[in-house]
Amino acid sequence: MSSCSWPGKNQTMQQYHDNEWCVPSYDDVYIFEMLILEGAQAGLSWNIVLSKREEYQKAFRHFDIDYCAKLTDEELETIKDQYNIIKNRTKINAVRSNAIAVLNLQKEFGSFSTFLWNYVDGQPVINSWVSEGQIPAQTPLSEQISKDLKKRGFKFVGPVIIYSFMQAIGMVDDHIRTCSYHSRNR
Repeated sequence: MSSCSWPGKNQTMQQYHDNEWCVPSYDDVYIFEMLILEGAQAGLSWNIVLSKREEYQKAFRHFDIDYCAKLTDEELETIKDQYNIIKNRTKINAVRSNAIAVLNLQKEFGSFSTFLWNYVDGQPVINSWVSEGQIPAQTPLSEQISKDLKKRGFKFVGPVIIYSFMQAIGMVDDHIRTCSYHSRNR
């Protein structure tokens, strides 16, 4: 069986591919973490983001949503200066605004997970791509989720980011059909 080739020989990328990518998660904290990391990736490689993941976890107290929602401008600036994260101020500020938006969704839907997974009736979309070149950068569903999240105050949630996010939390399985990690091969 041939596997997805995008992780290459990079051990961090391979571990992410094997253990997290396209694995369904219903945990709000993990989902929030992936939303923040996918937003941080905009314009960069996923490898860069994964290499800074531990620093993000330290800086944002393992993506404690309540903590992130209460961060002040000064605290966000300190985080930017003291941690080895992506230094884009707008992306860093999005952590707070997205945390606030998540808390609002939790009040309305019970959880961030419930809100998101309702788009796919609680079950992942399992694709059967023959090659990685077939995997889309965005879909009508990622466009809809992006639009809905933006209306609710989320930042860095364009349709391409959201499609990657959907892969990250397992709302879609985009492993190629012959990859041993594809849902149908496990």
